Amino acid sequence: MVANIHSCGIVGIQGQPVLCQCDLSGGLPHFDVVGLPDASVKESRDRVRAAVKNCGFEFPQRRITVNLAPGELKKEGPVYDLPILIGVLCASKQLPHPPGDACFIGELSLEGTLRPATGILPMALAARDAGMTSLYVPADNAAEASVVDGLTVYGVQDVPQLAKHLSGDAPLAPQPPFDFSVPRPEGLDFADVMGQESVKRALEIAAAGSHHVLMIGPPGSGKSMLAKRLPSILPDMTLEESLETSKVYSVAGLLGSRTPMLTSRPFRSPHHTVSTAGMAGGGSSRTRPGEISLAHNGVLFLDELPEFKRDALEVLRQPLEDGVVTVSRISGTFVYPSRFMLVGAMNPCKCGYFGHPSGRCNCTEQSVRAYRKRISGPMLDRIDLHVQVNSVVYEQLRERRPAESSASIRRRVNAARERQRERYRGTAVFCNAQLEAGMMRDCCPLTPQAQTLMAGAFDRLGLSARAHDRILKVARTIADLAGEERINEMHIAEAIQYRSLDRDTLL
Repeated sequence: MVANIHSCGIVGIQGQPVLCQCDLSGGLPHFDVVGLPDASVKESRDRVRAAVKNCGFEFPQRRITVNLAPGELKKEGPVYDLPILIGVLCASKQLPHPPGDACFIGELSLEGTLRPATGILPMALAARDAGMTSLYVPADNAAEASVVDGLTVYGVQDVPQLAKHLSGDAPLAPQPPFDFSVPRPEGLDFADVMGQESVKRALEIAAAGSHHVLMIGPPGSGKSMLAKRLPSILPDMTLEESLETSKVYSVAGLLGSRTPMLTSRPFRSPHHTVSTAGMAGGGSSRTRPGEISLAHNGVLFLDELPEFKRDALEVLRQPLEDGVVTVSRISGTFVYPSRFMLVGAMNPCKCGYFGHPSGRCNCTEQSVRAYRKRISGPMLDRIDLHVQVNSVVYEQLRERRPAESSASIRRRVNAARERQRERYRGTAVFCNAQLEAGMMRDCCPLTPQAQTLMAGAFDRLGLSARAHDRILKVARTIADLAGEERINEMHIAEAIQYRSLDRDTLL
């Protein structure tokens, strides 16, 4: 007799429906799992056998064949334990067959309790898209699965509880749907930062257009403090953005019963010793998303930028342009989303005090050049705003008037983003940083004075075509903050001043 039980697996960060077919036939007792399983799936045989016996059921002494279809898809992880166990009990007539639109996901312990699994959110989405209406998952994953509309989610503690539910003796209560309308959490605020008004202005522009930023300044000038407060002025996440980012975190195992879904934009700050695989994603046994994907729809902050390994920085070049990263490993090729705001911070020289009024820097011109060249020209070209961060003077530190709050800045950012949403409605573009070359002429109209200024800057600074486009995108954002449709010379002039590394030979 064959029992067909629906389940799901993971390919990259996408869920994949899987049909678990369990067949009991005559012959010597044997338990085999086919369908391209990895080592952890093959080990399900021992976990299922122990769980069946320890939960008071009889393990069939027959030839058991479990097929995980489709056969060409590699099956990874222990999430197939529960459907295999249900298949064995149904095929041996110890449990009634579940409805055809029911899906089962979960890892078993030897006692028959269900352990939490990773990747529940994308698997739940795949189950819904495959026509499933009910989903059975470990109790610790029920809140995460309840994010998906159109599914009735049941959190299961152990096999006996699920058996009583399927037989109708003690039905389980479904998990309440997740409420996305969660208030924005209070955290770090720009009101804590005294002085640095010009840097705050640059970060406001970056937040309004989702532009990349590089801050250059001596130690203690507030670069890290400002960067950590950038998420507080970013626009609120939409439900679609939250689902996209939560899928990445689910596969990485960073969601749980307390945080079943991300409702605020992520802020990732990897150490400068991070590897290429840690930055882009990968792994020897199982491919996982890296830091640039975990920062999707949020901020990737790289402090002490020149100290990062050259290959770890260069791997950012394609994601900065395309918004996705393609990871090719022996297990396959996976595409992860990686549309993030890059925020870098660096010192002007190795000692950190080049150009400081105190004159304490003793770095030679050659050492300053060598320090700067740790970041390649193509990488700098992809960063929209280069911001000089000067040391804060004593009078600013003792200022009693409160600085402008993040809530006040965020209102202006939201207003600018709303203008961009209206302008790009019906296209794949959501903000100015994503503007494509073919849209620049229509979306970035310049006044005659602005065109003259832009032409002069292009010749004098020797700008590349990419730098020219990035100046126009930043100017477009400045005009949006000012509520103006046409870009004038003031907007262009401010955008040009944020390309300091194009103007100076040394920092």
